[in-house]
Amino acid sequence: MECLGCKLANKEEAVHVVFEDDYVCCILDHIPYNEGHVLILPKRHIQYFDEFDEHTAKSLMKASGIMTKAIKKLFNPEGITVCQNGGAFDELTHFHMHVVPRYKGQNFAEFFTEYGDTDIEAENKLAETKRKLIDTIKRLD
Repeated sequence: MECLGCKLANKEEAVHVVFEDDYVCCILDHIPYNEGHVLILPKRHIQYFDEFDEHTAKSLMKASGIMTKAIKKLFNPEGITVCQNGGAFDELTHFHMHVVPRYKGQNFAEFFTEYGDTDIEAENKLAETKRKLIDTIKRLD
């Protein structure tokens, strides 16, 4: 089976990696809800939470903490949403978590609908966001 999530997590497709280890890869969402919207994907094919091995699960939690801390420091959001959609709601057919900076007045129901017009996903903007996030991660405690 061709799995887009596996290709993204293992950099077989063009992605903007901001953090990775042996088990997970954190990339910028190509159509972000807000600047700094990150996806965390396991490198081995996993579709559901209950398929995680101990090492990948620990790595996922560590990465979500690092991403949350970096996003808070860099973008100063009023909140962060971490979510995962599974089964029929998983367009990648590969487990992935969204880490999304949020601001007052945003209706998060829009996150689950078709994306509207935005210029955040412009390639140069994603490259700039990648650089800023990587620099911020390097400076974390």
